[in-house]
Amino acid sequence: MKTARLALSEIRVGADSPQETRMRLILARSGHGEPVLNYVIRNTWGQPAVWPDAAYPEQRIALQYDGGHHADPLQVSIDFRRQSLTDRMGWREVRVYKEDLEGDKPFVLEKVRAAMVSGIERQTKARTYT
Repeated sequence: MKTARLALSEIRVGADSPQETRMRLILARSGHGEPVLNYVIRNTWGQPAVWPDAAYPEQRIALQYDGGHHADPLQVSIDFRRQSLTDRMGWREVRVYKEDLEGDKPFVLEKVRAAMVSGIERQTKARTYT
């Protein structure tokens, strides 16, 4: 009962799978901050275009957890189109797999850190050229 009460503060609406919840908790507890679940990325006309599983909107990082069904050829094609659209809209898509969530130092932390550093470098370069 005590464990359930402690877990209440970490419940969020929007995770579509236990692994997405695991990804969110790893990131939130790591110092990267908690990503926003099911953030809507809008196109230049303001229409919804991409719905990543989680996102860091200020850094324009979209997180997609890819479970086993993402190996299906049709899903691979859908995922490729989604990633291309995400990139064209100026966001960086980070694809996360089950293996990225395992161990004492889950690799998802490195993936997100690298995306954040890359985003800072991109912003710095953009300011330099304007």
